[in-house]
Amino acid sequence: MARATRKPVVGTHAEIALDKLELDNQNPRLASGDAHFVGKQSQPDLVRRLWSEMAVDEVAISIAENGYYPEERLLAIRSESDPSSFVVIEGNRRLAAVKLLLDAALRKSVRATDLPLIDAQQRTQLATLPATIYDSRQHLWAYLGFRHIIGTRPWDAYSKARYVASVHDTYRVPLQEIADRIGDKHSTVVRFYRGVTVLDQAEDQAGFDIEDRVKSRFAFSHLYTALQYPEFQKFLGISDLDPERRSPVPRSKLTELSELMTWLYGRKSTATMPVIRSQNPDLNSLRAVVGSTRGLSLLRSGRPLESALEASVGEERRFRESLTRANKKLITAMGTLTNGYDGDVDLLRVGEGIEALAGRLHEEMSKKALVKPGSRGQSRQ
Repeated sequence: MARATRKPVVGTHAEIALDKLELDNQNPRLASGDAHFVGKQSQPDLVRRLWSEMAVDEVAISIAENGYYPEERLLAIRSESDPSSFVVIEGNRRLAAVKLLLDAALRKSVRATDLPLIDAQQRTQLATLPATIYDSRQHLWAYLGFRHIIGTRPWDAYSKARYVASVHDTYRVPLQEIADRIGDKHSTVVRFYRGVTVLDQAEDQAGFDIEDRVKSRFAFSHLYTALQYPEFQKFLGISDLDPERRSPVPRSKLTELSELMTWLYGRKSTATMPVIRSQNPDLNSLRAVVGSTRGLSLLRSGRPLESALEASVGEERRFRESLTRANKKLITAMGTLTNGYDGDVDLLRVGEGIEALAGRLHEEMSKKALVKPGSRGQSRQ
């Protein structure tokens, strides 16, 4: 049976005075820096953060040049603290841009010194902004999820994940319903929620502090991607049977959770660098290491990820991968020989060394192939 189509909630259009419009201190985009700031920031703090992190200057310059497009309505709800004011749920960058264009003191406080000046007519036009007023945030979650998780104006991964967790935990909307409503066909909602729950558990129970990470940018994708793989799931004792569990890592595995977070993000307080320098290929390397008893032991003892990986994959795999990489490099060299080699004698000697080494390698491989049952070498006898 086809599922009934939900009727969209219709808001009320209005022109709202600028001084009655507030920036949203629950804005999910601000979670990309630190979720602990969300809900606790003043209006000037929010302008400062939006200015420094969200390219508000681009929006402000466009508005100064072209005016504010009336089709770009802000989406807002009434403020709980002041019913005559409105909190902008969608359109915070635009609101911050207009506030900065109109308020010289605010520009100075956030060091937005290079914005264009606007004339009296423009100031009058920006004194009110078009908005659509809704009764509550709950009426807007599906629209915002579609627009910013899978739509044309995506947030960063951590902001998306925080938003999914907020909708699920605050409104008690099942993860599958969130996925259905925003058009997620790839289990992205479930993976985001799993990542947030494990991160929260790491902070609340395993001694991890997101502000103690080494790199300034929080690479949330390292965590939620790792949690897809069976090696990391086994390492943390996580089961996929209940993706909505708020504390998926059992207490017996909190030490391992602390280790994983340090490997992913490091710790500034102890000058411990993360072993993940870039997600590709380091995360796959760490995946192989945590799945190997010997590799894991070496990593825990302080050995570099590369050394632990070598012990994890075994010599047969290392030989295969090394030979394959060498073959690809030689193919590239052959393809660039005509224009890339100018007759340099030193490079010629390198080529002679490669020829000799390749000959010895092939000779040793042939000897083993001849005695291996069912090999091509034996069939030629």
